[in-house]
Amino acid sequence: MIINEHIRSKDVLLIGNDGEKYGVKPTKEALGLAYDHGLDLVMVAPNAKPPVCKMMDYNKYRYEQQQKEKEAKKHQKTMELKEIRMSAVIEEHDFNTKLRNGRKFLDKGNKVKLSVRLPYRAKRSMAEQGKDVLRRFAEKCSDLGEIETKIHQDGRYINAVLAPKK
Repeated sequence: MIINEHIRSKDVLLIGNDGEKYGVKPTKEALGLAYDHGLDLVMVAPNAKPPVCKMMDYNKYRYEQQQKEKEAKKHQKTMELKEIRMSAVIEEHDFNTKLRNGRKFLDKGNKVKLSVRLPYRAKRSMAEQGKDVLRRFAEKCSDLGEIETKIHQDGRYINAVLAPKK
């Protein structure tokens, strides 16, 4: 925002701190009026003809804006992407442990990236087995989340992303 002496326009439409319209005034006169009231002259609409300026306490205005931004940031919900890695041949106990962690992440509102790493010379049957592991995981978490990206193979990894239900 352009304030006080940085305003380069010849004439401005002046508005008081309480919303009172002073009309079109030369910039120097508007600046003098603002200083007489102990306020700053702030250009609020630079593209208007003539530009619109308002008398206000600029430091107080900036402080209030910062407080509003902080408050808005507090109420924002951040979503993290948590990753769970498994293998195509996973024991039942290990699967249940990973499942418990995945459900906990979904319950907290985080997305979960599931990845199954295949051995170097994996056969097609091993890839199918890895996809089955991901499908079973997604099925057991269906009450908390749904598959956001389909199960796909990317090199040695088979991936899927689960997003929490709204």
